Amino acid sequence: MTTLAPDGGVAQPVRALSARELQIRQVRVCGTTLRVAIWPGASGGTPLLMFNGIGASFELLAPFADALGDIEVIAFDVPGTGESGRAPVPYRLWMLGLLATRLLVRLGHSQVDVLGVSWGGAAAQQFAVQNPHRCRRLVLAATSPGVLMVPPNPTVLSKFMTPRRFNDAEYRQRIAGEIYGGRARGQSDVIKEFRRTSRTGYLLQQLAIAGWSSLPWLRFVRQPTLIMAGSDDPIIPLVNARMMARVIPDSRLRVFEDGHLFLISAASEAGPMVHEFLTAATVERGRS
Repeated sequence: MTTLAPDGGVAQPVRALSARELQIRQVRVCGTTLRVAIWPGASGGTPLLMFNGIGASFELLAPFADALGDIEVIAFDVPGTGESGRAPVPYRLWMLGLLATRLLVRLGHSQVDVLGVSWGGAAAQQFAVQNPHRCRRLVLAATSPGVLMVPPNPTVLSKFMTPRRFNDAEYRQRIAGEIYGGRARGQSDVIKEFRRTSRTGYLLQQLAIAGWSSLPWLRFVRQPTLIMAGSDDPIIPLVNARMMARVIPDSRLRVFEDGHLFLISAASEAGPMVHEFLTAATVERGRS
């Protein structure tokens, strides 16, 4: 059973969505109410803040959070997505970074590691450059530097113009292999926690990233950065990850023999890899 704690209240543990203990809270920040998930971790460790893909609620990342072991994980539904309230105004990624900072202050965290997947990878890049002292280490999964990326096939891109794949299960199964690649080509139901999302919230996320690119300033990202990519990703071609790894000064690239959803479909491999990166006393640079 899921128990939602009011802002300032004590969240009750939830186990139905995750193998780990999971707490869900409602937190009022910047004029809206965010639904926040917290997977408690080892005492004294640096928490990991996760930014999700476009249209997705935090449930999508539960298998990956489970695979992170004893790392405390924080995720939230972006305004207008999942069970978070609507954004009071259209927003840009720097505004989402400010909202995330205010959320961390409310939760009592002065420093975090940050992970972003797909659309959330852009948000994670923005957060890292806005918060060089608050963000300790950075993980970018299945993501790109924005509009200056090497684009996907137009037929794949067209299927991301609306949230239909979230709201129509039959349609999602039919196109999963084409748009996600990797293991989804043979397992169209590889994602079991897709939930309905609103058209308005989805549009606001599209507007938030419209015209955005990190490529001109990626060289100023100083955090040790782990870049993870799928070798068969129709949405974010692998060349984008290689390009980012060349530009970010302290980065290393790891490639999965999988598609866009490797963070979930290969969670048993991706989780320990991220755990090792985040908990290492020093981070050694390397590429593959």
